[in-house]
Parts: sequence; C-alpha cells; structure tokens
Amino acid sequence: MLSSFSQIQSMSYTTLLAALENGIYTITINRPDKLNALNRDVFTDLNLALDEIAANPDIKSVIITGAGPKAFVAGADISEFNALDKNQAMALAKRGQDTFARIEQSTKPIVAAVNGFALGGGCELAMSCHFRIASDNAKFGQPEVNLGLIPGYGGTQRLVQLIGKGRAMALLMSAALMDAATAKQTGLVNEVTTQEELITYTRGILEQINSKAPLAVAGCIKTANAVFDESTDGYALEIAEFGNAFDTDDRKEGVAAFLEKRKAVFSGK
Repeated sequence: MLSSFSQIQSMSYTTLLAALENGIYTITINRPDKLNALNRDVFTDLNLALDEIAANPDIKSVIITGAGPKAFVAGADISEFNALDKNQAMALAKRGQDTFARIEQSTKPIVAAVNGFALGGGCELAMSCHFRIASDNAKFGQPEVNLGLIPGYGGTQRLVQLIGKGRAMALLMSAALMDAATAKQTGLVNEVTTQEELITYTRGILEQINSKAPLAVAGCIKTANAVFDESTDGYALEIAEFGNAFDTDDRKEGVAAFLEKRKAVFSGK
C-alpha cells in the first residue's frame, strides 16, 4: 500500500508512475509512445522523485524502470535539440549529469530494471544506478555519434568505469548495440532474467538488501563511489565510515544478534 506521503508526491509527476510497497519505491518512466525518451519534464520529475526518496523514511530502496515492453529509455528526446545553441546544450548536459549524480550518490540503493532499449541517455540513466538487472530483450548502447554528438549525461565516464576503456571506446565510436547476455559478460549488468520476471527478480534482491543495516548499506555506497572520485581518499573514507558504524545502534544490534545466534532487527539508527 502506498504511504500518504507517496500518494501526495506522486500526484505531481507528469511523466512518472510511482508506487511504494514494503519499502521498495518503484519509479516507472511513463512515455511509452516516445519509448520513454528523456525530456525536460522527465528530468523535473526525476528530481522530485529523488527529493521524495531522500526525505521519506518509508522508502528503503528504489527500482527505476520503463513503461511498456519495448524500452527502458530509448534515449533523450531529440526533438528538444534542434533549437539549442552551444551554451544551452552545455546547460542541458549539466542538468542531466547533476540528476544522474544524485542517483549515483543516493544513500539508499537505486537499481535499474532494464526492459528493452537502454540507449543514449537511457543507458546513461541505467549506469548511474547502483547496479542493473536486465530483461533478456534489453539492448544497451551510446549511439550519439550517429547524430554527430557524444554522450552528455556522463556516458563516456561511467561506461569506461563499468566495462573498461577498450570495450567502452569501441561502443562509443561505433554506436554498436550490446545485447543483455553480452552486457552481463562485460559487467554492465549484474543479472539477466525474463521480461515477465524482471521486476519480481529485482524486488527479491532489494528485499534482501532492505533486511540489512541501512546505515551500513549507505556506508558501502559512499565508500564504493569514492573509488572514482579523485577528490576523495577512498581508504581514508572507509576508515571513517567503519568508525562511524561503531557508534550506531545497528552495530550493537548486529553484533548482539550474531553472538546470540538470532536474526538482527535493524532500526537505521
């Protein structure tokens, strides 16, 4: 059942569907007639959703997916590009990068459930999530060079991080598409399942994560992200987060439960 908080916020979305069930907030990008292409309204709604995720204690984790059987997100809405000059294009890229950075830096797990095409901005959105589960019909790619462009929402950076420079360079320069099986082989996605089971399978993973200590999960996200942050000493951050964990009620509960051979009940404090 949706919390009242979620019902109120979700009413303000124009391009998303949102539902909260058992701590898992499922966000569906809902422009199936446009293959869920990203436009200004989608970015506005995604930022509203990220505000809700951060503020609502009932939300423990998040799934992002696309409406319909064909696409997760088939890219940016190219119709918005025609009128842009250089400065406007840079501002568009900055907004996209800032939004996807919020997803990546969320201290609550956000997982992409990729159904169908994840191209251009759609692939960039999926890569900004903490990990990705794909349906067997999913296809990934950064085809911007076909338009005389390059990725602008972080694709050149995250694709290299996830699959390595050589593979990433080949995909970026050729605009080739990668199927789900290859995406798993290269590390772009964690698991592949059927389209029918995609959300159920992803929920199962998040239900397991939601049973763990929330502050410890957040610490794992922060420290893992630091690997790719040149301004942060990841090892020093790990030491600090390890120490911080010792001051939490969840650490006391987790250790006590282990010693008493019972299941821990974490409070997120």
